[in-house]
Order: sequence, then C-alpha cells, then structure tokens
Amino acid sequence: MDHAISLMEMLRAREARAMRQQQLLEEYQLPVISFCLNIAGPVKNSPVLRRTFQEGLERLACALLAGRLDIMHREEVDEPTGCEALWVVQGDGRTVKELCVELEDRDALGRLLDLDVLDPVNGKWDRTQLGQPPRKCLVCGKAGKGCASRRLHTVKELQSATQAILEEYFSKKDQMALGSLAAKALLYEVCTTPKPGLVDRANNGSHRDMDMFTFLDSTAALLPYFEEAVRLGQETRSLPPQETFRRLRQAGVAGERAMFRATHGVNTHKGAVFTLGTVCAAAGRLWTAEGFSQAPETILAVCGAMSTQAVAADFAAIHSGKPLTAGQRLYLEQGLEGIRGELARGLPAVAQIGLPILRAHLAQGASLEQAGVQVLLTLMAQVVDTNLIARGGREGQQWAMEKAKALTQGRTVSRWEAEDLDQALIKRNLSPGGCADLLAITYFLHFMGKCSTPPFGPGAALDRS
Repeated sequence: MDHAISLMEMLRAREARAMRQQQLLEEYQLPVISFCLNIAGPVKNSPVLRRTFQEGLERLACALLAGRLDIMHREEVDEPTGCEALWVVQGDGRTVKELCVELEDRDALGRLLDLDVLDPVNGKWDRTQLGQPPRKCLVCGKAGKGCASRRLHTVKELQSATQAILEEYFSKKDQMALGSLAAKALLYEVCTTPKPGLVDRANNGSHRDMDMFTFLDSTAALLPYFEEAVRLGQETRSLPPQETFRRLRQAGVAGERAMFRATHGVNTHKGAVFTLGTVCAAAGRLWTAEGFSQAPETILAVCGAMSTQAVAADFAAIHSGKPLTAGQRLYLEQGLEGIRGELARGLPAVAQIGLPILRAHLAQGASLEQAGVQVLLTLMAQVVDTNLIARGGREGQQWAMEKAKALTQGRTVSRWEAEDLDQALIKRNLSPGGCADLLAITYFLHFMGKCSTPPFGPGAALDRS
C-alpha cells in the first residue's frame, strides 16, 4: 500500500533539498535544476509516480542534449516523500529555465513536472522573469497560483485530475510501445535464417508469390492494427474477456484489408493478425498506468479466456454449413482444431515449447536468431501445423514433423542441417506457416520481458557522480 506522508516529513524533505541545492551551487558555481513532481495529497510516491518521474528525467535529458547543455553532475533519490533529482548544468540560468518551462508546458503530463532552476547569481528563476504566464490549474485550467491560494479545489479533485492525465498519457504511450514490439516480432521472424520452407533472408522458401520485402510491406501496414488491438484491450479491461475478442475481430478484418492492400493480395500475415493481435489485446487488458504485465503465462491465459467461447462457436458453425477453408475441412475430416484451438487453450505451444527453448539456447550463448531457429524446428517437431497439411496432406506434415524430430532430439541443430531441411521442404512445396506465427509470438513475449522498468526502488539513491 502507498505510504501517506506527514507534514513534518514533507517539511524535512524540502529542507534537505534546499540544503543540497545550496551545496551544489557553491561547489559548481553553475545552474542547478531541481526536479520533483506536483502531486496533491499525502501520498507522494507510488509505482506510477516513479514511472512519471522517469519520463520526466528522459524528457529533461533529451532537451538538454538538443540544447547542447552538458550535465556536469546529476543525482536522483527515491523516497516515500517523492522522487527528486538535482542536476548541475553547464550554461546560463535563463537559458536553462527557458528550456524547463518548455518542458512544463509541452503537454498535460508536463503540468505534473516541477522543474526549478537556481543559479549562483540570480538565485531561483521565476517564470515572470521570462515574461511567461503562471502555470495553469490542473482542474480548471485557470492560473494555478490563484486557485491554490484560495483553495478552490479539493485534494480529491486534484488527485482525480492527476490520475486522468497519467491514464491518458501512458495508455497511448504503451499502445505505441506494444504495437512496435509486435511489428518488431514479425520482422525478427521473417529475418530469422534459415527457416525451412519459409521466407527468410536466404530465399523465399516454398513460396512463389512473396519474398522478404512483401513481409516488410505487410508488417508496416499492420503496425496501426497492433496498436489498435492494445487499445481495445485497455478500453475493455473492465468488461468480460469475450467482449474484447468480439471487438478485436472487427478490427482484425480491417487489419487484414490493410495487409492485402500493402501486399497486392498476398496473404503474408493473416494468421498473425489473428494470433498476435489477440496477444496484444490480452496485454492491453492487463494494462495499468503503472505499465503492462510482462508475465507470459498471465498474458497467454487471458488469450484463452478471450477466445474460448468464440472458437467453440466457430467449430459448431462448421458442422451446420459447407466448409470454406482448408482449416475448416481439416476440422471436419480429421478433428484438427489448428491455430484456433491452440489459441483457445492459451497457446500452450508458446508457453511450453517456444519460450523455454528460446530461453535455454540464449542461456547457452546462442544469438537471438540462432535460438529462434531452434524454436522453429522444435515447434515443427511437436506441433501439428495445418499449413503443412494444406500443402502436402497429412503425409507431408508427418514427414516434416519426423524430420524435425530427428534433428532436435536432445541436441542443437547446426546451420547446415537446417539449410538441408530447408531445401528438402522446398522440393516438397511445404511451409510451416503456423509454426512461424508461434515463433513470432515467442519473440513478442520475449521482447516484452526485456522491456526496461523505471530504475527506482524505495529509499534508493541513484547515479550520484
């Protein structure tokens, strides 16, 4: 639970900050930026506030770099009384203050940033010295000092306005971040080489209508869809998971159309629209302003909860009508549920094969590409890929599975062995597209797990130099 701070604790923190500011001014004889957050109420620190502070630090560092203002000294602390930073900057106080005012006025999030500038000659700089108006009130948008001095708004109103700013800002930021990771996963998947029977950097595999550039075009076209999938998950996270999936399907149709426009009718990523889009929406459902869940098992479980009912309804509908796709025919004839069934079960192939194999090979020193090849081959050895059946029948699929099993039994497959299997699949016109989609999801969840989090912890003092 977030810790409520007493008035005495806040006063002691301010006194300590003022003392440290003076020490730095005397030591460096240069402007000092004193940065903390404008937060109403007794709770001054929490995971989302640490994230906000980290965002402010990043903005400040970028602004100083762009302004060619060198940081001579920096220190940050994370205490129950709030996160604070003191940076000594090479430059004149007015220039530094102008830069900080721009940051404070950039957007709604900037309103939460409190960037004071002090220099040895002029002391603390004020906005009025620059001819700038006072900062606006969080609640009503009027001059903030007037509202504060007359206490026109309650603490609850100020907290509510703060929460709304954080929700809006970080929801959009994370939509773009997760959408970019999804696109990155597709790019890594197509670039991973060698991938038997599939498009990669070496050749087009068993495909005559697409190449690597087709996949690049398709991925670029799908980036907005993946961001939309995350947004739908965020917006429906208080609703039943089935509702998220229902809305996602509508967005998926638009995503497929964007893909076909970019590829001139070639199906490069239809499976990924369905599977990776669902994973993005599941991540959105688990989102909070503090960030998104990085636990793959949790995300995959949500995928199952989202899709189980709809997939069951799809299978039931196949019995009442004429099968239109190869997957539908395989379900009727052989009971194979394909990627729909895999998704409804929470993608166990990713949880039990993809991620463990990737992690194991990375731990042994393999590159991400080398580990990805091992993941693909292990998936081929253990997953019934209906894409292989569609091209080569059950016999072709079983042949490919046995070949992959023989290579992956308790050993690492060499590059030349994977290349030989690639040529063998090309001769038989076989392509494990379903396993490629599972590899992309594996990459995506791996990238999510590597996402950095704000490097702060209660009581930590960081980067004093």
